[in-house]
Amino acid sequence: MEIKTYTGGIFDTNCYYIENGRRSILIDAPQGSADWLKEEGLSVALLLLTHGHIDHITDAARVKRDHQCAVGYHPDGTRMLTEKNFLRNFGFEFDVDPVAADFLVMETRSQEFEGIPFQVLEVPGHCPGSVCFFSNADRVLFGGDVLFAGAVGRWDLPGGDRDLLFSGIKNKILPLGDDVTVLSGHGPPTTIGRERKSNPFLTDMD
Repeated sequence: MEIKTYTGGIFDTNCYYIENGRRSILIDAPQGSADWLKEEGLSVALLLLTHGHIDHITDAARVKRDHQCAVGYHPDGTRMLTEKNFLRNFGFEFDVDPVAADFLVMETRSQEFEGIPFQVLEVPGHCPGSVCFFSNADRVLFGGDVLFAGAVGRWDLPGGDRDLLFSGIKNKILPLGDDVTVLSGHGPPTTIGRERKSNPFLTDMD
């Protein structure tokens, strides 16, 4: 599995392009990612969305159009992804093109996406419908906005829940193992072990 990273938009949001032979997956689609794919000559067979916040989905509809690819996300994120004025109803002056799911992603110990087996972890708290994709074979977690280098996802946005977020990190993320590389929605890569030892939000979590 080969991974390329693009960072775009006003919130410096990461997305990850995964190649598995001739098959390809894009995880999240921040602003600028569609142009990046075009410039790099990359094709997308499947777009997976970790959650429905605008900075992760700005280019999702365009990526789907450009590549005629399938899109998958958790059902609890459907309103954020399909209602154009969803964020405006909460006072945020953002618009995003709606993108419909071709299939819904649910928590499961093993599901193949484009020939790559992933464990899907539901970790709400940052927002409803937040999921992480874990490749046990490569020991890589595509974590969305759950766990960062030195931080965790914020829980003060609509639908956020601190207790759910911290419970998910403790009971689902940390048990994956200290050697697991975490590729987050923002910031540099880290490892579960590094965050267990030094992340101030995880103090006394074990």
